[in-house]
Amino acid sequence: MSSSTDDPAELLAGPKGAQLRLGLAVKQAEQAMMAAKAEALRGLDLTVPQYAVLLQLADRPDRSGAQLARGAAVTPQTMAGVLANLEAKGLIERQQSEVHGKVMLSRLSETGRALVAEADARAVAVEAALWSAFDPAEREQLRALLLRAVSALQQP
Repeated sequence: MSSSTDDPAELLAGPKGAQLRLGLAVKQAEQAMMAAKAEALRGLDLTVPQYAVLLQLADRPDRSGAQLARGAAVTPQTMAGVLANLEAKGLIERQQSEVHGKVMLSRLSETGRALVAEADARAVAVEAALWSAFDPAEREQLRALLLRAVSALQQP
């Protein structure tokens, strides 16, 4: 491998190249965020995906499992378990869609409505800690760079 190459495939190859790869840093940041949110929500007996569902339903009730799965970035199979757990805890209510008989729609119960505000306050505290690590220009730059990364990876 030539040390003067600009070819990313050559620069990123092998053990020395692994240190330059961006994917690991992105994954580590995502894992740190999820771990911090999981810890913040633990006292409420909620997981991060459960919180994501409650927050979505606070904004838009009567959502299907597929819609909620997309919003929480989990598989439909995982969402089925999340919804079952939330229903068992009395945090959501589910009913059959009037339009599509096989589709179940979810909405917050009164208990879920009461809990979502506290859960969101805890999640916002985690986000605020991340927010505070950057000045306004850095936050905008980081957001723009992450959106560009998403776009680059979604290219066909």
